[in-house]
Amino acid sequence: MGYFNCMKNKKLSHEFDYYVLLFFSLAFIGWLWEVALYFFTEHALINRGVYRGPYLPVYGVGGLLLCILFHSLRSKPLLVFGASALLCSVLEYLTSYFLERRWGIRWWDYSNHLFNISGRICLTGALIFGAGGAALVCVFLPLYEKIYLKVHKKWRIGICIVLLALFVADGCYCAMRPNVGYGISSS
Repeated sequence: MGYFNCMKNKKLSHEFDYYVLLFFSLAFIGWLWEVALYFFTEHALINRGVYRGPYLPVYGVGGLLLCILFHSLRSKPLLVFGASALLCSVLEYLTSYFLERRWGIRWWDYSNHLFNISGRICLTGALIFGAGGAALVCVFLPLYEKIYLKVHKKWRIGICIVLLALFVADGCYCAMRPNVGYGISSS
């Protein structure tokens, strides 16, 4: 209970648009990663994920959590690596569980990978998330902050409004008709 009281009194250090733009940047980078991964392994361009747009919200949410929770650990990349691997694996497991319960479909399955848990997460994925989290917190976040500060606030707000409107519309559509098929879901 003490932790939650501490967090309740702690304010986030940036404005709302900072986090919205960071979420969409990370969700887009995650989408690019997945599309590239499938392009090189399956030799096909596949729009991965539940949504139709070029973003994977699980990467946006995971990245935001890493940035918020581990920002103060920038100077300790090995600690960020381990914490990122753990946090992202838990998030990936819970997301997989939720998606399967909600739609009866698995969007990924690591059953053929070594050291997997119920096919939802695996050691290789955890190591990749650890490396990605360390790169995000220790390298990408300082670069993002420099770029963010160079963009006028009116432009940032306008971009946020457009992105959020598109995201909500996409979410409403995909709540009824999620993105499924070859290379997208494994069920």
